[in-house]
Amino acid sequence: MSKSAAVVLAFVGCMLFSIPMSAQFNGLLPNGNVYAGVSYAQLTDVINKQSYRGWNGSFEALPFTRFPRIGLVIDGSGFYRTGVKQYNIFGGPRISANVGRWRPFIHGMAGVRHLNSNGTIYTPLTIDIGGGADYKLPIKNFSWRLQGDYMHSHYSSANQNDYRASTGIVWRF
Repeated sequence: MSKSAAVVLAFVGCMLFSIPMSAQFNGLLPNGNVYAGVSYAQLTDVINKQSYRGWNGSFEALPFTRFPRIGLVIDGSGFYRTGVKQYNIFGGPRISANVGRWRPFIHGMAGVRHLNSNGTIYTPLTIDIGGGADYKLPIKNFSWRLQGDYMHSHYSSANQNDYRASTGIVWRF
């Protein structure tokens, strides 16, 4: 089983076990959503641009009742290629709006990247600026997400300008 399929399967399993419990915790958790999906990235290997496949997931809480369009996001992703593994963890604000069945959003996050390239390890600070849209599915509390991001980091005396496109399922609570 591929790593992406394992992540999606774990996400679906967690959702199925948590749905019956959501009624018990109604009011204890802030509004928000959980996202899991597959991702494609164009990453720069200091000199060369290379394509990577992987996974992307996030948790968004909407804790501000006076500002319901502003959420706080924790986003994680992993990308793989022969001899290369890259993991990202970001956090920051997201602004969204509801427009019919669509929920467009933009976010600005900062975090850290862990890159292992043939045994050489880099861990630079990274910023992520992006956005996308969730399309509300006919199934209650579920949406489908399309997302694009620009990721910038600096290491090995060079700037890294990378791009990520992701898609997957969103569960709203």
